Amino acid sequence: GSKAPLKDPDKQRYFDAMLEKGWTVPNWPVEYGGADLSADEHQALKQAMAEVGAPVPLAGMGTTMIGPTLLEHGTPEQKARHLPQIATGEKRWCQGYSEPGAGSDLASLKTRAEDKGDHFVINGSKIWTSGANFADWIFCLVRTDLDVPKHDGISFVLFSMDQPGVTVKPILLISGASPFCECFFDDAIAKKEDLIGNLNRGWTIAKRLLQHERSSISGAQPQTRSVVDVARRYAGTANDRIADPAVRDEVVAHEMDAEAFALTQRRSREENSEGGTPTFATSIFKLYRSELTKRRTEMIVRMMGSRGVGWSGDSFADEELEETRFWLGRKAGTIAGGTSEVQRNIIAKRVLGLPD
Repeated sequence: GSKAPLKDPDKQRYFDAMLEKGWTVPNWPVEYGGADLSADEHQALKQAMAEVGAPVPLAGMGTTMIGPTLLEHGTPEQKARHLPQIATGEKRWCQGYSEPGAGSDLASLKTRAEDKGDHFVINGSKIWTSGANFADWIFCLVRTDLDVPKHDGISFVLFSMDQPGVTVKPILLISGASPFCECFFDDAIAKKEDLIGNLNRGWTIAKRLLQHERSSISGAQPQTRSVVDVARRYAGTANDRIADPAVRDEVVAHEMDAEAFALTQRRSREENSEGGTPTFATSIFKLYRSELTKRRTEMIVRMMGSRGVGWSGDSFADEELEETRFWLGRKAGTIAGGTSEVQRNIIAKRVLGLPD
C-alpha cells in the first residue's frame, strides 16, 4: 500500500510475481486483477501455498471485506474504479462501523451524512477502526435519514482518508501494538458515486460485509509456533513423547479440536452450492475460531512458564517475545468482528431459528 510500502526487494519480487498471476485475489474476475479461480481451485491454491510455506501475498480489508462486497453490490463503474487498486495493493482500506456509543448495537450509530447534491458532508466519529492510520480509503456506515426506525436510515459510503476533514488517533493496546484507532470526521466529503447500493438501505450491505469479515476471520490460520512444538520444547519429552501426561492430553485434545474444526469448515464449503459465498453460518466459525485461538495461546504461554511472560530484553528469544504479545493480542479476537455474545445471538436466531 502507498502508506506502508514493501521495503524488502525479495518480498517485492514475490508480490509482483503473485500479482502477475492474479493470485493476490485468486477468486476475483481477471478484469479486476484476479485469476477467476473457482472456490475449489482457490482452496487448493491456499493449501499448496501453506504446504510450501509461501506467505499470503496480500491481506487486509480490501481483499476480505469491501472487495467481495463490491463484487456483489457495486455498480460496474464502482467495481472498475476500486477493485483493481485493491488487487495491486495500491489502496488500503479500513472499516467505519463502531462508534463510541454504538458497538454491539451498531444500528444506533450517529455519524451523519448530509446530502449536498453530488456529494455528502460527513460529521461524527468512529472507534476501533483497525488500520485507519495506514488506510487510504474507508467504507463507512452513516445516518442519512433521522426520521425513520434506526435500521432504515443508514447508508453505506466510501471515501478517501486523505482529506482535511479526517483525523486519526491510534489507540495503544495491551499487546503493545496500536492497530485500532479513533477517527473523527469534520465536514469530510464522500462523493455520490461512492454510495454503495441504495440511499438509506445500507444496513443490508453492512450485514453482508460482516459475513465476509467473519468468514475471513474464521478461515485465517493465526499461528505462531505449533502447540506440539512448544510442548516438546518447554514441557519436556520422554521416549520421544511429551513427558507430562496431563500436558499430552491437553495438546492432543486441542489438536483434535483444530482438525475437526478445519474439516467442518471444509464440509461447509463443499455443501455450499453458491461457490462458497458466506452465510450466517460464518458466525459459528468466527465464534469457534476466536475461542479456539484464545485457548491455544493461553495453553502455549502456560506451557512456556516464565519464558512465556517476557516483554523485552536479551534474555528472551524473539519468538518467545512474539508469543507473549500474540497471546495478549488474541484477547481481542473474541471482540473484533462481532463479540462472541453477538455471534451466539446470531446463531440462535438465524441458524437455529430459536424464538426470541
